Amino acid sequence: MAFTSIKLDLEETVEERLSRLNSELADASAQTILSVAMLREWEAGITYISSFGAESAVMLALISDINPALPIIFFDTGMHFPQTLDYRDMLIDRLALTGVETKTPSQEDLAAKDPKNILWKSNTDACCDIRKVRPLRPALTGYEAWITGRKRFHGGARSALPIFEHMDGKFKVNPLAGWTPDDVDLFLEHRLLPKHPLMAQGYPSIGCWPCTSPASDPQDMRSGRWMGQDKSECGLHVEKAARPRVF
Repeated sequence: MAFTSIKLDLEETVEERLSRLNSELADASAQTILSVAMLREWEAGITYISSFGAESAVMLALISDINPALPIIFFDTGMHFPQTLDYRDMLIDRLALTGVETKTPSQEDLAAKDPKNILWKSNTDACCDIRKVRPLRPALTGYEAWITGRKRFHGGARSALPIFEHMDGKFKVNPLAGWTPDDVDLFLEHRLLPKHPLMAQGYPSIGCWPCTSPASDPQDMRSGRWMGQDKSECGLHVEKAARPRVF
């Protein structure tokens, strides 16, 4: 997991930093990318936001190898499958993760906009906004960067995913951007990591239960998310200016 030790340039612009990192680590392993991000670039200012979904065990294991105490944020939307919550607890114990923090939606927002927990039936963008997007900003307070588990093979806007990017004032690190489905399966097998139990039921991508179905297209792992809607992202990975206006 060796990586180049450099003296960071405090006067470096965001664009210069992104260019340097994406050039330096274009062909690096996920382990090296994570080591650079966690130990050199943002040692005390980085977190991982995890859904504890279908492929989350991969990133969680890689992080645990470097620092099992890294702050890890989990948004409990109140709409997760029970299997996801059980899987979360099992992975925390299995990987000895000690930095997991659970964040919940604002009770004021829920009371004002979704008191009966049925907003998803009429406006999924608004539901995601309350349960994930709005809690994101306060959750990232104090952090310069966050890690994601996104991969190019997920398709859509993720097809051209860079390793390092910058959004709404924070750097984002995508160590698994270049991984393939085979890479994921081989890693899980090699590390003897259990898969999310819903994967065996045809769910290759898992979010909240009202908006997650078994994949309708075996070649599109996210085809079971928000099925029948012109929507492919919850909003966490969409620039603020590009998010739909919901309220």
